[in-house]
Amino acid sequence: MKLLIIEDDTYLSETIRETIGDVFETEQAFDGEEGLFLAEQNIFDCIILDIMLPHMNGYEVLKQLRKNNIATPVIMLTAKDGIDDKIQGFKVGADDYIVKPFHREELLLRLEAIIRRAGGKFEENTISFKELKLNLKNKTASIGEEIVNLNGKQFDLLEYLINNKNSIVTKEQIFDRIWGFESDTSTTVVEVYASKLRKNLKTFGYDQYIKTFRGLGYMIAENGEGNV
Repeated sequence: MKLLIIEDDTYLSETIRETIGDVFETEQAFDGEEGLFLAEQNIFDCIILDIMLPHMNGYEVLKQLRKNNIATPVIMLTAKDGIDDKIQGFKVGADDYIVKPFHREELLLRLEAIIRRAGGKFEENTISFKELKLNLKNKTASIGEEIVNLNGKQFDLLEYLINNKNSIVTKEQIFDRIWGFESDTSTTVVEVYASKLRKNLKTFGYDQYIKTFRGLGYMIAENGEGNV
């Protein structure tokens, strides 16, 4: 699971990152404009968004995300406990609200509830596509009793495609999700790993389900129509 933390208090941001790091992979932004830019990449499973931010406040960030049809679940984070602040947050599209200071367990429970409501997976061991199963705990893939040999990034790519099955994910989204914004490599690495993934799935006839949309990205689809 990938989480974006938009919080200008560096100490609090680091605290959140460290305390949930065993559950989520995290990215951090420290002002509203940077947070909006990262959130618009639409590669996150959830966003923790502070209200009081430099450049753009949290309400403005969230309002712009919803205007751009980014539906990523958002937890608003604030030191304020007034009902008016909560109402304003929900009106612009917040999914939940948590008041500082808070316990780690409370944050994890709220994240779990939001992600499950959004149809995502939280602390579950497996996901599947047809007979293909991925064990997220030990990063192994299998079809029936047969093991599919995938290296780390191939597994991550297949996991991302399955979690977005029947939807196109762009090469840029895949790159940012798996390699990260600060990676020194380029998006061409996505094509290399997609090719390797197809090769490893071909033995089982599952390469046909990964569709390439030239110049755009990839999709895993149950009809298996191939390239577009």
